[in-house]
Amino acid sequence: MCGKVNHHNVRIWGTENPHATIEYVRNSPKMNVFCALSSCKVYGPFFFVEPTVTGTNHLDMLQLWLMPQLQEDIVDFIFQQDGALPHYHLDVRAHLNANLPGRWIGRASHNDSPLLPWPPRSPDLTPCDFFLWGYIKDCVYVPPMPRDLPQLQQRIVEAVAAIDHQMLQRVSQELDYRIDICRITKGAYIEHL
Repeated sequence: MCGKVNHHNVRIWGTENPHATIEYVRNSPKMNVFCALSSCKVYGPFFFVEPTVTGTNHLDMLQLWLMPQLQEDIVDFIFQQDGALPHYHLDVRAHLNANLPGRWIGRASHNDSPLLPWPPRSPDLTPCDFFLWGYIKDCVYVPPMPRDLPQLQQRIVEAVAAIDHQMLQRVSQELDYRIDICRITKGAYIEHL
């Protein structure tokens, strides 16, 4: 509500210490939102009721909300998630191993069966990070700022609804480009993206 957003995926790269500071606003009302992207559809937003996203409520969301939609819309898909702690929860990985063996990308242990393990600290390869959340924040945090959580939620819903097919196609092309650059550089940091 204060306009400060979670910057957990923001990385400051440099040869010297930039002396960056991050301001925290304590006890500000907030909400946790989940979205997923395909090349033709945005799944969400899903608003978590709980104040903190845990492995348990993330798994519930996957099982009860996201996976039924994905399986209805797409016959053969690869599910990609980043290395957030709820994504690495043992029960989440067990669910993905059982239901999407060899068809998921994420933080994994040696006992898991992902298509690929997720490289740590790589928000430049996650479409939600390099496109979606920045776009949503640019749409939501404009004056006058949302006054309460229902207004914030409504702005998020409207911002997601404004994402059209052409935007998703460009995001898909950008992901392909970023993956190609990663292959060429053999996984090195890509500072120009």
